[in-house]
Amino acid sequence: MGEAPVRIGLLGCGTVGAALAQLIVDESDDIRARTGLVLQVARVGVRDLTKDRGPLFDASVLTTDVASIVTDPDIDIVVEVMGGIHPTKELILDALKAGKPVITANKELLAHEGPDVFAAAEAASVDLLFEAAVAGGIPLVRPMRESLLGERVEVILGIVNGTTNYILTRMTEAGASYADALAEAQAHGYAEADPTADVEGLDAAAKIAILASIAFGVQVTADDVHHEGITRITADDIAYARRKGHVIKLVAVAERAGPGVADGIAVRVHPVLLPTTHPLASVRESFNAVFVQGRAVGDLMFYGRGAGGEPTASAVLGDLIDAATNQRQGSSASLGVLGTATISSIDDLEAEYYVSLDVVDQPGVLAAVAGAFGAHGISISSMEQEGRGDGARLVFVTHVARERAVRATLAELEQLDAVALIGSVIRVLPTEVSS
Repeated sequence: MGEAPVRIGLLGCGTVGAALAQLIVDESDDIRARTGLVLQVARVGVRDLTKDRGPLFDASVLTTDVASIVTDPDIDIVVEVMGGIHPTKELILDALKAGKPVITANKELLAHEGPDVFAAAEAASVDLLFEAAVAGGIPLVRPMRESLLGERVEVILGIVNGTTNYILTRMTEAGASYADALAEAQAHGYAEADPTADVEGLDAAAKIAILASIAFGVQVTADDVHHEGITRITADDIAYARRKGHVIKLVAVAERAGPGVADGIAVRVHPVLLPTTHPLASVRESFNAVFVQGRAVGDLMFYGRGAGGEPTASAVLGDLIDAATNQRQGSSASLGVLGTATISSIDDLEAEYYVSLDVVDQPGVLAAVAGAFGAHGISISSMEQEGRGDGARLVFVTHVARERAVRATLAELEQLDAVALIGSVIRVLPTEVSS
């Protein structure tokens, strides 16, 4: 008598859901040979029953009543790829309470409601697996929650948004403006019609919140993450970085200790001047990479496709096989009890800063600007002037300074008649994490 199939309830049938179902069909023989598992997509929740979904799905498995999938006693495992927070959270909680393992690719849900969902999985002693929620197809979450469970992770640096990395790559390598690079990203399908979540750092903030929760064993949500985007990055900024042996990247950071992090952890997303010698500097186009520093293990790097139907579906399928194996053995993968996080304020960050100013080219301007920096205890490492007259631009790089002092300086500079515009303010990656 053959192995009874593992009946899967699939919530959502968009790009990832369809790719997952196809992978299950394509890889069924190998999965069965290696694990003994027979995976069967038994029910699929969709928004529109009239949409043509090809020969992959029989009409009998499709339903718009997604709640009935969760409560169906014949469904063994629930896979959620429908997105959103509500009613998705309630569906996942119901599945967990019913003792059904859940696999999700929903970074938005986990970044905002993670503590509740994680706690429900622990209380039910069933799997909640979410490899695909961060960095698409890159095996990252499982190594962080299992292989590095006994490791004291100190710092995580990640390029975790393919849209912004593609834009910055085109600006760096092709000399494109921000607007042109964004339009190109949209034409290639890397950016949405409304790219706000990507270009303002919100997507990356959600991902680093999840990674920080796992790495540090505390409850971190997206609301804890300071985020800045790339919309103010100019060709002049890119050119300056190149001259100085740097590239500009949007980097998500989570660190347990370091400059300005005397207690707790710091989580933030912002553009960074990254030395070209750093491993993340060579991450191009829509690829993602995450650089991890541990006390005992040293430096690690995870690299690959951070989005797309097939890479994401591959990560979901890996979780699905893991959950099915655990279910057959009567076990589950515990995330552990997450403590309460002490989040360090961005005001306490210490870093070097790149600051560009459009100024009126007249006597006394440099002295007035330098005086504003000095008044707040900020020492200037270097200064360059570009252009003359109305097109004059001053570029400063500071020595290590505290964020609140930099913000106070910028506020004072805004009041100077000689300063027409404060351009980009970009942090320089500290040397202790760039070696």
